[in-house]
Amino acid sequence: MEKEDMMSISRLIKSSLLLSLFTSVSFAAIEGAKLPDGFKLELYASVDGARSLALAPDGTLFVGNRGGDSVYAVLDTNKDFKADKVIKLVSGLRMPNGVAFREGKLYVATVSEILVFENILGNLKENAPYKKLSVKFPEDGHHGWKYIAFSPEGNLVVPVGAPCNVCDAGENYSGIFSVDLKTSKVTKIASGVRNTVGFDWHPTTGKLWFTENGRDMMGDDIPEEEINVLLKDGQHFGYPYCHAGMLKDPKFGEGVDCAKYTQPAWKLPAHRAPLGMEFYKGKMFPEKYRKGAFIAEHGSWNRSTPDGYRITFVTVDGNKATDSFEFLGGLLEGRRRKARPVDFETLSDGSLLFSCDYNGKIYRITYKGSGQ
Repeated sequence: MEKEDMMSISRLIKSSLLLSLFTSVSFAAIEGAKLPDGFKLELYASVDGARSLALAPDGTLFVGNRGGDSVYAVLDTNKDFKADKVIKLVSGLRMPNGVAFREGKLYVATVSEILVFENILGNLKENAPYKKLSVKFPEDGHHGWKYIAFSPEGNLVVPVGAPCNVCDAGENYSGIFSVDLKTSKVTKIASGVRNTVGFDWHPTTGKLWFTENGRDMMGDDIPEEEINVLLKDGQHFGYPYCHAGMLKDPKFGEGVDCAKYTQPAWKLPAHRAPLGMEFYKGKMFPEKYRKGAFIAEHGSWNRSTPDGYRITFVTVDGNKATDSFEFLGGLLEGRRRKARPVDFETLSDGSLLFSCDYNGKIYRITYKGSGQ
């Protein structure tokens, strides 16, 4: 037998043993992961590069991908809250990160286009047919991947990030846009937003809350990351002139009054890269979780000491955030990353899914406790 064949067999045996060990621990899902008492973490599905999530009423989960070129459907065919089938619906797309579902249609955001898969639940197959909306967005790859979702009014909300670390790129960038699907009219509803890759509407007030990734290259600890709330269309959140509220940009902030811009509703330490956010609307978790949002901290890429790599919970009272705490930790050990949370969906039983593009997994969090 060739030496290379012997080495291949050896690697296969080792992989099998590791897989056996990995699955025998009921998928302590992620080694060393820490949740509050009563919560449990388990594997829901394996999906290459899993990023943004969208859930259909029948439980079909759609999964976008930033690092790859595909969009997936994840099915729980026997309704036991564990996925048992993954279908690659389409491939060959440019960073199809954003996915949204409404009225039987799947919407997918590539860097510059919005694709529409009509009657998608009847076309869960490879090479599913789609058409393109007439609206166009910039083609820049830098911060070009998008998170999309439908507003309570039924408009498709699409962000466009800055095509740079920090620059003044004009009105077609650094903001959040609303697309009226009936008229194809595109309206910029928020300006001064460097890059948001996650947002949700408050279940009571109906206001749009969103995460924002701060600029790089100002040091380990500045600027802080932002959680913002849009109280009225047209608000400006400061970028590129001001960061994290009152911190002036070294180049663009000269002579600027940062107080005239909308201030963050909440701030997180610098470079944690908050992505997806989800107001908890389920009933499985204790009451206090129905008063705020889960934030996926993807984690730093250029901080001298890594930070983030966790899920944070932010308590919200009306239009104000009042507190935050680490909900899921233990995903970073020294410089070793174990997982990088991206986005959320809440299943019909109230359990919480979150995606991880680092592991190519979707995890499920359940609660069985006496309350908190």
